[in-house]
Amino acid sequence: MPKSPGLIVILGATATGKTGLAIALAKSRNLPILSADSRQIYRHFDIGTAKPTMAERQGVPHYLIDIAEPDSTFTLAEYQQQAQTLIAGFHACGITPILTGGTGLYIKAIASGLQIPKVSPHPELRSQLEQLGQNSCYAMLKQVDPQGAAKIHPHDCVRTMRSLEVFYVTGIPLSEQQRENPPDYPIWQIGLHTPEPEIYRQWIGDRIEQMLLRGWLDEIRQLQHRYTENLPLLSTLGYAEMADYLADKTDLATAKQLTVDRTYQFGKRQRTWFRGSGHGDRPIHWLQSGSGLDELLELLNLLHDREDR
Repeated sequence: MPKSPGLIVILGATATGKTGLAIALAKSRNLPILSADSRQIYRHFDIGTAKPTMAERQGVPHYLIDIAEPDSTFTLAEYQQQAQTLIAGFHACGITPILTGGTGLYIKAIASGLQIPKVSPHPELRSQLEQLGQNSCYAMLKQVDPQGAAKIHPHDCVRTMRSLEVFYVTGIPLSEQQRENPPDYPIWQIGLHTPEPEIYRQWIGDRIEQMLLRGWLDEIRQLQHRYTENLPLLSTLGYAEMADYLADKTDLATAKQLTVDRTYQFGKRQRTWFRGSGHGDRPIHWLQSGSGLDELLELLNLLHDREDR
């Protein structure tokens, strides 16, 4: 294990076991966890985002979860600032926190020190874009910023909207404005491979079943009642498919299958992103899917021994 304060990053595609492995490491070494998930930052979006339960969080301090209202704007720059402040505070106490999640841009903002353009939210512009609908907005983004669009899920209303907002305010694609200024503390990036396709689909399907058993549909009903059915976050992966079922636009079996298929494709895009994320002296070191705490500790010790040489 690292002897000097730094940052341990546990990353990978959705449904590969990141949360469980991070919690196991945190409990074994009494470390805090910082979430790197662009939907888990929002309150009340719990089950469908695979947010760690209160029981799972027991005894492990979790940060950057439930820090924003679902109908508010929370930018990448705000996430970066909060995360950097937390990390600096832990380092002052000699603590190495764990950053874990599947939102590649959040992880890159911290591990690579992205310099993010300061563009304030423009409600009138957002309102005009929202009236066009997510499909049209995403098509527009592919025209004005194809590089950035390739890294955003077609159903991700929040990031699509923000990218268009930055472009129309500055005239420059967001992907061209994000330069890097890496932090000077050590960072150990550990990635979890996705398993074979059929096994991975099974893992995704099993997780969706567990979400439904935990009351995911009731969560969606409550969110619709609290924020209306037009809340952009309710159009994101999983929530959109289940909302269609609740609106009698499809049956449950079809909604579940669509969620599996789209989650699988999303996982493939995450894997592609992370394959291109390791660089310089901060590469991603990969573990096989299903690896446990022993394998993780062995890898971390190996990486630390290399630094001592």
